[in-house]
Amino acid sequence: MPAEHSSAHPFPGDGRVAVVTGASSGIGAATARRLAADGFTVVLGARRMDRLTPLAQEIGGTAVALDVTDDASVASFVAGLDRVDVLVNNAGGAFDAAPVAEADLDSWSRSFEVNVLGTVRVTKALLPALRASGAGDVVFVGSTAGLVSYEGGASYTAAKHGVHTLAETMRLELVAEPVRIVEIAPGMVKTEEFALNRTGDPAMAAAVYQGVREPLVADDVADCIAWAVTRPHHVNIDLMVIRPRAQAAQHKVHREG
Repeated sequence: MPAEHSSAHPFPGDGRVAVVTGASSGIGAATARRLAADGFTVVLGARRMDRLTPLAQEIGGTAVALDVTDDASVASFVAGLDRVDVLVNNAGGAFDAAPVAEADLDSWSRSFEVNVLGTVRVTKALLPALRASGAGDVVFVGSTAGLVSYEGGASYTAAKHGVHTLAETMRLELVAEPVRIVEIAPGMVKTEEFALNRTGDPAMAAAVYQGVREPLVADDVADCIAWAVTRPHHVNIDLMVIRPRAQAAQHKVHREG
């Protein structure tokens, strides 16, 4: 059981173990770097060990292969952990931009398997350790797509709405326990892979951000995650919505030129 900390001071990273899923790139990689800089011992999980291993070496963390869609992979990942204080459920993604009338059910299945079921699978497996820490944090990296729907995004918005209600439900279920449930919901974030994975076309991916002055980057989201998990532990950041200043809403984006 960790020592008590004064409510006047941030909850320290030193001595705490943070697990970050989907840590091989984008928001996950940035979060791993930031938490390590804040004193956390970071365990990085992802499928692409060729990316994960050098990042773990860079920040003094541990790289462990993890496929959140596979029961055996999650079980193996969890079996190697002695302690977990923070879980950052970051693994996810968007895989198409088709209207519902043209839905590719394989893409829908992939979206739910990674974003929703993968998140449930990892959270369920690590919850005993988070409870045992005496001061656990579960962070869901959601999206503004989990709060507002938009055309051409149904497979992703439906999945992220699932993540949003998962966070809300767990907060209700664990209210009597020493585990915080935090949801971070970014808007437009420019990363190397998100839009490309969704469109499959580099030109279409670039067009998503065309004319947008200073979209969010992965480090912006990582900064918010780190801030949330270092608040005094009686303080719960239920939901933090983060957008670039150029994006007033899902459908309202200022583009220069």
